[in-house]
Amino acid sequence: MRRENIYLSTIADDASKIARKYGLGIEIAEYCTAWNMDDEFTSTDAAVRIKLEGIERKVLHAPFNELFPCAIDRKARALAAERYRQAIGLAKTYGATKVVVHGGYNPWIYYPVWYTEQSIIFWKEFLREDPGMEIVLENVLETDPQWLLDIVKGVGNPRLKLCLDIGHVNAYSKIPVMDWLENWAPYLSHFHIHNNDTSWDTHSPLTEGTIPMKDLLEKAYLLCPDATFTLELMEAEASVKWMADNDLI
Repeated sequence: MRRENIYLSTIADDASKIARKYGLGIEIAEYCTAWNMDDEFTSTDAAVRIKLEGIERKVLHAPFNELFPCAIDRKARALAAERYRQAIGLAKTYGATKVVVHGGYNPWIYYPVWYTEQSIIFWKEFLREDPGMEIVLENVLETDPQWLLDIVKGVGNPRLKLCLDIGHVNAYSKIPVMDWLENWAPYLSHFHIHNNDTSWDTHSPLTEGTIPMKDLLEKAYLLCPDATFTLELMEAEASVKWMADNDLI
């Protein structure tokens, strides 16, 4: 894998330090909570800019709390669109090249057919005005890879691609992560990398969990050589060192 394809999420306190040490990129996570774009923006922006000092490559994670691009209610979709426009504007300000957006599926609210149908409506409307930014849809509670794949195919816009969160697959889907990878490969632009024991989304280090991480990363790079990979961990250094020791960077 190429170092220029590897990013560290700022959910890790040591993300910036380790990114500088190994020549990696940063995924900005501070705006996952939308209030940091509003009342808390001045302090959040200052903190983000400090973290980005000396970092060349950036991705930005859009807010997701209470945002449902798959919503049946048009007013709910309008709120999601407003927040995503804010996130894209910030991404351009910081020099980020991609924005990560959650698909918004909730199994206690949406039938899968509603999820895919309403999502296609949303993204077709949103992308009518070219945002000038690549958007990657991330799986969270989705249990079947076909749903997000159907959304991206149904929208049919080159600005909209997929982000495979392998930890979410391991925790919430009975379909093996290797199957998701093979199914999504032609549409994959970004990965979120973390491990767990299948019982919960713990964002554990790469070596702590049931995902065969070395095999998966090697196959992901083989199938998607131009994709980017964010280590979405609470502490980055040990996992980055493991990657280096295993000739993965």
